[in-house]
Amino acid sequence: MKIACIGTGAMGGAIIRSVSKKYDVKNITVTDKNTEAGKAFAAETGVNFTESNIEVLKDADFAFIAVKPQFLKDVFDEIKGYVEAKTVLISMAAGVKIEKLKEYCPEGRFVRMMPNVCAQIGQAMTAVTKGEGVSQEEFNTAKEILSAAGVVEEVPEKLMDCVTAVSGSGPAFVFMFIEALADAAVRCGMPRAQAYTYAAQTVKGSAALVMETKKHPAVLKDSVCSPAGTTIEGVKALEENGFRNSVIQAVCAANDRSAALGK
Repeated sequence: MKIACIGTGAMGGAIIRSVSKKYDVKNITVTDKNTEAGKAFAAETGVNFTESNIEVLKDADFAFIAVKPQFLKDVFDEIKGYVEAKTVLISMAAGVKIEKLKEYCPEGRFVRMMPNVCAQIGQAMTAVTKGEGVSQEEFNTAKEILSAAGVVEEVPEKLMDCVTAVSGSGPAFVFMFIEALADAAVRCGMPRAQAYTYAAQTVKGSAALVMETKKHPAVLKDSVCSPAGTTIEGVKALEENGFRNSVIQAVCAANDRSAALGK
């Protein structure tokens, strides 16, 4: 199986780094408009590098299109007519629907995906949906490839903007929370380096508890809140300052932006 990728930036690079640990690097080829960055990535991961978007697609079974939405048309203007019948194109462009991808490249058969930055360590939450012409067997193989980078779930395309907002943009919101938690720890007297460790591990452990116990987050929250204790005082302060509403507004804003990018 031959795997290709156009673009080795933050997200494309993260996916291919994970994929290269599971699949034979001799069968993975990448390209990047920044030739030096692309060559450095290839040297780091052991995959092949070519300077041509057309060349990278030759004999590819699956080809990741890892460029920003504003550059998609330019890429497809270059490669359309060179996409082989067997190649499944996997787009990770935020907000860009399969219908629009087909306008750019009518002969293309598409899987649309939305990963997140946690793919860098094999802990991504990735959503996928497939377009017409992609067989179930091909789709299953695409999901298997992506599982190298973390958890993969199929969703209807109408949920992709929501996915982009929650799991695509969500890590940035979580990083801000970790930073704020650490800042508070420093204010209360903890050394900075130790504060980041405590904050990050607390978030990591809390997320794992939700995933492993399958308990509602509110139930887990209530289990920590002793009567007249320290935690309920903190919860009260969060509510007074609009914590949950701020998170909801952030996700809704990201969702709306994703939808706008697709128009």
